Amino acid sequence: MTRHSKIDLVICRELLVRPGGFRRTGPTVRKDVSFLICLAVLLFLFTTPAVAIDGLSEEELTTLSMFYDEKDLVVTPTRAPKPISQVAENMTIITAKEIEQMNAHTVAEVLNRVTGVFVDFNGQDFGSASMLKIQGSSEQQVLVLLDGIPWNYFNSATAETNTVPIHAVERIEIIKGPASSAWGSSLGGVINIVTKSTGKTKKPKGTVSASYGEQSSMEQFADLYGKSGAVGYYLYAGGQTSNGLRDNRYFDNYSFYSKLKINTGSDSAVTLTAGYSEPHLKWGDFPDNDLTSSGILRIFLTTASFEAGLTEGLDLYVSLYRFEQKFVQMNDVLGMGMYGNAGDLFMDNIYDEETTGVRSRLVWRKGRQTLVVGVDYRYGKLDYTSNNGPWLQQGGGLPAASTATPDLEEWAVYANDSIAVGKWSVTPGIRHDHNNISGPFTSPSLGITYRLSPDTILRTSAARGFTSPSLAQTSTGGLWLNPNPDLDPEMVWSYQAGVESVLGKHLKAKATAFQHDQKDKLTVDTDITVNGGKVRRRGGEVEAETVPVLNISFKGGFAYVDSKDFTTSETSNRYTWNLGLAYDDLRSIRAEIFGHYVWWDKKASFEAEYSDFLWDLNIIKRLTTFSSIKTELFFTVRNILNGEQYSAAYAKNPERWIESGIRARF
Repeated sequence: MTRHSKIDLVICRELLVRPGGFRRTGPTVRKDVSFLICLAVLLFLFTTPAVAIDGLSEEELTTLSMFYDEKDLVVTPTRAPKPISQVAENMTIITAKEIEQMNAHTVAEVLNRVTGVFVDFNGQDFGSASMLKIQGSSEQQVLVLLDGIPWNYFNSATAETNTVPIHAVERIEIIKGPASSAWGSSLGGVINIVTKSTGKTKKPKGTVSASYGEQSSMEQFADLYGKSGAVGYYLYAGGQTSNGLRDNRYFDNYSFYSKLKINTGSDSAVTLTAGYSEPHLKWGDFPDNDLTSSGILRIFLTTASFEAGLTEGLDLYVSLYRFEQKFVQMNDVLGMGMYGNAGDLFMDNIYDEETTGVRSRLVWRKGRQTLVVGVDYRYGKLDYTSNNGPWLQQGGGLPAASTATPDLEEWAVYANDSIAVGKWSVTPGIRHDHNNISGPFTSPSLGITYRLSPDTILRTSAARGFTSPSLAQTSTGGLWLNPNPDLDPEMVWSYQAGVESVLGKHLKAKATAFQHDQKDKLTVDTDITVNGGKVRRRGGEVEAETVPVLNISFKGGFAYVDSKDFTTSETSNRYTWNLGLAYDDLRSIRAEIFGHYVWWDKKASFEAEYSDFLWDLNIIKRLTTFSSIKTELFFTVRNILNGEQYSAAYAKNPERWIESGIRARF
C-alpha cells in the first residue's frame, strides 16, 4: 500500500494530519502473565534434561562455516541459481532455520533484523501492517516477490507481507539497491520470498506447532511434505489470532498453501501451486482524530510452471500465474464530536486487483558461464470504490461513492550473464521494460567480484534502476488528491562496493558503502503528484558474526543512510543497530537475546519516540526424542525492558509481552 493507502487506514491525509500531529490516548498493555510464571518456565527450560534416543544428527553436531559453501545457491540476482560468492550485489539471505529460531509470526518481523532494511510498523503489534524501506528508499520503491511473482499492490505500488505464511518460507533473499536489470520496477531493492520445496521421500515428513501469548495471541500451523510416485508435494495450513496488545487492536488470519511437483520425464517437470490468505485486522481507535479503523486483506494465488532440459547445458522455464488481492479499508466515526455520531461511516475504500502473468526464460550453462535470457508479461486491473460518509459529503463536498477501473499492462525482455574466470566473477545485465502508463525504461547493470584470498571477497556493482508510478498516482487519485497520467518513472543510478572476510577463523565481517543518485522523485504538489527533482542517498553498512565459542555466538549490524533532496534542500539521516547474543549447546537449550534500534529522524509533529532499544528473548528447549519425532518447547519475551520505538504517535509499539509454545517434527 502507498502512503495514501497506509495513512488512510487511520486518517484521511490532509483532513486529519494537523500541525500538532497525532495525539493518541488509550490503555497500556494489560499484563496477563506474571513474571513468577515466567521464572518458573525459565527454570523448567534450563533444568530439565534432554535425552536424544536416536542421538544427534550429523547436521546438528556440525558447526557451520562462516561463509556459504560454493554449493549454496541464490536465484534472485540473475534469476538463475549461482554461488553467493559470485554475487556482486549487496545481498542478505535469511533461512527457515533462522526464522524458526526467532519465533517470528510475519515476514516483516524477520526483515526487521536485516541490516539496511528499515521496517516502519503500524504499531508493531501481533500481525500488524508494515512499510518496507531499504537504504533510505520509500516503501513504494521496494519490490516484494513470492517465488518471483510480484506481490506489490497495483494501486499503491507497495506490498503488505502479513498475507504471506511465514512458516511456509524456505528462505528470503534480499537485494539492497536496484535490481531492475533482472526484475524491473525496483529502485530501492528486491525482497524475494522463496517457499519450501516439495518432499523427496516416500515417508511423509512435517511439522506441527502451536503457541499462546498475552491478549490471547495465538498461532497454530501444520505442514506436510513427501513424494508419492512421480509427484512431490508440500502442504501448509495455519491460523493466527490476537485480541491486540494495545490500543484496541486485533488480528485474525487463516492461510493455506500447497505445491505439487510432477516429474514428466528425466529432464522435465510441472509444478502447480495454490495459496490463500485472509487477514482481518484493526489498527485501533484514534480519539484525537475521532476515528476507528479496521480492514480485510485477501489474497489468492495459483501458478503452473514447466521446466525442461532442452539440450545439454540449455534449460527452459515457463510459468503462468494468477494473483488476486483485495483490500477493504473501513474508517468509522468514533463519536468524539468531530465527524458525527459513533458508528457513522466516515470513509470506506475497496481495492480489488486481479493479475494474470507469464514468465519464461532460457538458461544456458557452459563451463564457468551462465547466461539467462527471458521475457516477462503481466496484465492487471483494479476495481476501486470509495464510499464517503455524511461528514465528507456535507463538509467535504464529496460524492456518496466514487469508482475507478484502471488497468496496467507490462512486458519486458532481459538478459543477464555470469562469467567466472579465476578469482574474478563478472555479471553484466540489461532489461527493457514497457507499461501502458509510464512508457519504456532500460536498465543496465554491471557487477564484479574478486576473491582476494580464500577468506576474503571484494564486491562492486553499478546499476540503473527505476520505479513506476502507482495507479493511485496516475489513475485513481485519493482524498483531495487528483491523478496525474503524465508521470514518469523515478530513476536512479546506484553504486556499491564492499568486502566480506573471515578474520582469525572466528569472526566474519562485511562492510558495504553505497550511493544512490535519484531523479524524477514522485512528490505531492498541493493536490497532485508530480515528478520532482534529485535526491541523493549515501551511506554504509557493517555486519559481523562469530562462530560459537563455548557455545556462545554473536551477531550484529549497523546501517547508516544520509539523504539530501536537492529541490527542497532538506536533509535527513537514518540508522539502525541490530545486536544478538546466542547460546546453543546443540543438545538441550538454545537461548538468544536480540536488540533492535532505529533512528528515524522524524519531525516533531509526528510525536515519534525511538530513544530505546527493543530487546527480545527467545529460548528453545529440546525435549526427549522418541523414534522419528523431535519435540521442543519455545518461550519468548518481547520488549523485555518496556522500550518505546515508533515512528508516529498513532502507531505505538506494545510494552513487554510474553508467549510460549510447542513444536514437533516428524
